[in-house]
Amino acid sequence: MFGKPREVFVYNKSKETFLSFRVRVADSVLSRLIGLLGRRSLKPDGGVWIVPANSIHTVGMLFSFDLVMIDRDFRVVNVKEMVRPFRIVWPKLRAESVIELPQHTIFRSRTQVGDQLVIDRYEAKKMPELGSNKMTDPLPIDTGLPANEVRKLVSK
Repeated sequence: MFGKPREVFVYNKSKETFLSFRVRVADSVLSRLIGLLGRRSLKPDGGVWIVPANSIHTVGMLFSFDLVMIDRDFRVVNVKEMVRPFRIVWPKLRAESVIELPQHTIFRSRTQVGDQLVIDRYEAKKMPELGSNKMTDPLPIDTGLPANEVRKLVSK
């Protein structure tokens, strides 16, 4: 519960555009309750995916944002642009979760009802360390010594 928040990316497969690269997953009671409360804004590539949820309120919010409601198959069932503070978005019966995104994300990604989204974990890949395998080792230098002698010198 107090570990690093999980992040996912959201891709609109129907329009072949990304909605966001770093959407925080809010799937515990506490994280769903907090949502975006207390924040002054959303990062341009950020957002919050509230699971499960089929409605939201913006009481206590300090900024406007875009809202995408999706069903269990990640198909868009409702979109709301520029949801302002101190509003209530009424439940959509087909919605299983909601994604709160920065303003104008829906417009930029051309997302609309019926679009198919792909939501997957965001994981940065670590680069292999130099010397960990032969593919990343620098080219060998011709020292005129046998290979086993060179290995002894390098390992010292």
